Amino acid sequence: VGLHSCRFWRPKSLLDTARFTPLFNSRPRKNHRDSRALWKHEAVQKYLETLSKEYQKVSRLLSADSASDFEQRTLRRRCADLSPIAAAFQEVKEAEREVQELEAMCRELDSRDEKQLLELALEEKEALDKKINMLCRKLFQLLVPKEKYDRSPVILEVTAGRTTGGDICQQFTKEMFEMYRNYADYKRWAFDVVSYMPAEIGGLHHAAAHISGDDVYRHLKYEGGTHRVQRIPETGLSSRMQRIHTGTMSVIVLPQPEEVDVKVDPKDLRVDTFRAKGAGGQHVNKTDSAVRIVHLPTGLTVECQQERSQQLNKEMALRTLRAKLYQQIVEKQLSQEQSARKLQLGTRAQSERIRTYNFTQDRVTDHRISYDARNIKEILSGKEALDKLINRLLEFAEIEAVTEYLENLQALEGGGC
Repeated sequence: VGLHSCRFWRPKSLLDTARFTPLFNSRPRKNHRDSRALWKHEAVQKYLETLSKEYQKVSRLLSADSASDFEQRTLRRRCADLSPIAAAFQEVKEAEREVQELEAMCRELDSRDEKQLLELALEEKEALDKKINMLCRKLFQLLVPKEKYDRSPVILEVTAGRTTGGDICQQFTKEMFEMYRNYADYKRWAFDVVSYMPAEIGGLHHAAAHISGDDVYRHLKYEGGTHRVQRIPETGLSSRMQRIHTGTMSVIVLPQPEEVDVKVDPKDLRVDTFRAKGAGGQHVNKTDSAVRIVHLPTGLTVECQQERSQQLNKEMALRTLRAKLYQQIVEKQLSQEQSARKLQLGTRAQSERIRTYNFTQDRVTDHRISYDARNIKEILSGKEALDKLINRLLEFAEIEAVTEYLENLQALEGGGC
């Protein structure tokens, strides 16, 4: 508990923390797997009641108009922070009261003559339950501060892993890249390919894209990591023997810096040009339009060969280089704050996988939240099914953040702090 200005006490709020990101590999909390379950927790109710009372007190102090100009500004900021939380809290409580009234009515409606009325009441209760779930999610989104980079565009990179038996990793990497391209289209984001290195047998070794739009990093930040595929290859001896192969590919998601975020000294760059190695296009292998840039102080290397113009390729390569340099700064900051992003790549070992795509069982499993989704084709289409999975990850992260904060708060209170 901390002493704040304007003559009142309150517990230190999630709203006061600059950042709060959970680790997906932290201790599982089986009782709080969704927002509705967490809402029912006694500590959550107590905490929200405290915030609601604080909002009322702040509102009264503002109405009294007896504070100094500095205190008035502080109160207005705090009131703006608390107002949406207090409103959402009251909305949930009001919806729950309506549910309780309907349940009481349903217990009395048991005669045949009242069957139709009972059905209507049950339909209304179902609608209210959905509303409460939505309001609980909204409430916890308000409690957890937005991350600094959530609204940023990103550089998304995919890289094929290695496996015995051929092209399963390269083919899967191509499918994953197309999945993210389709997801960008589904979310109405701009998707610009920065580099594309196809495999000789139709798959993909490596590719990168710049994705911009509304809250891109927020939705894609947990896609980074090792993705595992289990399937029977469509061609070759394994396909005839119906033998399942396992392969991996990795995804890296980098928040994209603005031009002013990272200064790159031209003296620190070595720029090489070469002929594009793409699978098509009249300019391929005819002009030295592809560009490779090496950042000498760090050894970072980026390539771009997607445009016909060498100058355009150089500009896109510089954009990617700035993102990679910026990423080093971001990783240093986030690692100090226990960020889940440091789990994105690791050593690319299968043991570090974040998700498995099992084609033989038509199942996608996200290992961080023990979540199974059926219909792999729907997931790989990059539309509603993938959006549902990504939103489940975001909800889990919000729940973990609130739960961990409340546990820490209880521990402090138990220690007499």
